[in-house]
Amino acid sequence: MRSTLLIRYLVAAASVALVASACTSAPAGPLPPAPEPTSTEALVAQLEASTVPVVVNVWASWCHPCRTEASLIASASTARPEVRFIGLNVRDDPNAAREFIATYLSEAQMDHYSDRSGRIPIDLGATNGVPVTFFYRPHGELASLHFGIIDEPALAIGLDEISR
Repeated sequence: MRSTLLIRYLVAAASVALVASACTSAPAGPLPPAPEPTSTEALVAQLEASTVPVVVNVWASWCHPCRTEASLIASASTARPEVRFIGLNVRDDPNAAREFIATYLSEAQMDHYSDRSGRIPIDLGATNGVPVTFFYRPHGELASLHFGIIDEPALAIGLDEISR
């Protein structure tokens, strides 16, 4: 009986420690610059001027699902250099966004912009929910839109569609 209680206690303590360590990951080294503010017009102009496909991933530092998909987005951005990746941070504090980039997107090959109002995704045809991922063909033609956490199959399909 006493050993069963001890085992339960140790398992519970280990679980709490594991969860706490996963939730408190801090970026190593100096923080990157805050995402550059942009507008719908400026982003659309970049999309229309692009001669390569573009993925726009909308995220916020306070969004737990955004943390879940960040490593997949970062990996895809390095594996697919022929595609431009843009991270659009919405309705967020610039310092929190910097910490998010340092923690979850430090290896990503992508440009980061911010939209403090959260209006850009709505203007582009989404909602104000995050995460959301837009897939654009060259010259700004929207190919598809993914609401919610993107997984590997959905990302592969979206990338395939804009790379044809």
